[in-house]
Amino acid sequence: MILTTTETISGKELETLGLVRGSTIQSKNIGKDITQSFKTLVGGELKAYTEMMNEARALATKRMVEDAQQMGADAVVCMRYASAAVMQGAAEVIAYGTAVKFK
Repeated sequence: MILTTTETISGKELETLGLVRGSTIQSKNIGKDITQSFKTLVGGELKAYTEMMNEARALATKRMVEDAQQMGADAVVCMRYASAAVMQGAAEVIAYGTAVKFK
C-alpha cells in the first residue's frame, strides 16, 4: 500500500474510491500521568506522551490502511493526521486520506 501526502503519484493514473480513515484514543496509566506532570515543573520532553502519540499514529495508520484495503485500493493519497485531547491524559488520533486504485 502506497501512502502519500501528495494528490498524485508520479506516472500513475488514479481512480478515486473515496475517503478512508482510522482512529484511536490512547491514554497512559495514572503512574505515567503523575511522573509526566512532575516533568512539566522542570521542562523538557514528555517522553511517555511522545511514545503514546507515536503508538496512536501507528495504530490509526494501520486502521486506515485496512479500510483502504477493504475498498480494493492500491494507495492512499492526500494522507493526513489530526489529533485532539478528549480528556486529561487521553488523545484521539485520526489518520485519513483518499483511497485510489491504479488505472
